[in-house]
Amino acid sequence: MAKKQFDFIVFDWDGTLMDSTATIVQCIQAAAKDLGLPVPDEKAAAYVIGLSLADAMQAALPDIDPKYYPRMVERYRHHYLARDHELPLFPGVREMLAELSQEGYFLAVATGKSRVGLSRALHTAKLLSVFDATRCSDETFSKPHPAMLQELVRELGQDMERTLMIGDTTHDLQMASNAGAAAIAVEYGAHDAATLQSHQPLYSARTVAELHAWLNQHA
Repeated sequence: MAKKQFDFIVFDWDGTLMDSTATIVQCIQAAAKDLGLPVPDEKAAAYVIGLSLADAMQAALPDIDPKYYPRMVERYRHHYLARDHELPLFPGVREMLAELSQEGYFLAVATGKSRVGLSRALHTAKLLSVFDATRCSDETFSKPHPAMLQELVRELGQDMERTLMIGDTTHDLQMASNAGAAAIAVEYGAHDAATLQSHQPLYSARTVAELHAWLNQHA
């Protein structure tokens, strides 16, 4: 199929390609409990998904002594690394990525995960060869700063105006807006549909199947 609007498609990872939202929320809550800190509710913990770990812990627990943030990160990693090998891709993700790759799109990941975390996830999911480039939060500025998209576009020699960011949080949509890229929201991850719609994405997909269909028709 002939390409229409975009040459370069960038995906968020957690909550967009991998079904990890509930696990991340539980690990944030477990980390707070370990340290005897106030445990953020599910909505507060889900809201920070997509940020770098340090930023996420500060956003989830804004009123605690800052000395606890590094310890929160440490405890979060302890819980998450015990479970990350069990996390599945959302149904249909593998087929969608394979088709987009075959159709000649450049594909990338921009994630709040660390490089070590993303490498583990890509290896477990057997997707290492699918993406042309990836960018992680410990390599540059955290979302919603535009740096991840700017660096990916430069690395692959792409045009920001023909770049599409796909993510499940407002952090993803704000990053795209800040960078001058188009954005699509997915409603099956961390942030609810109404919150995502307030950022006026090109499209908001309720499922991977809807996302795949939109990309086939419009991308």
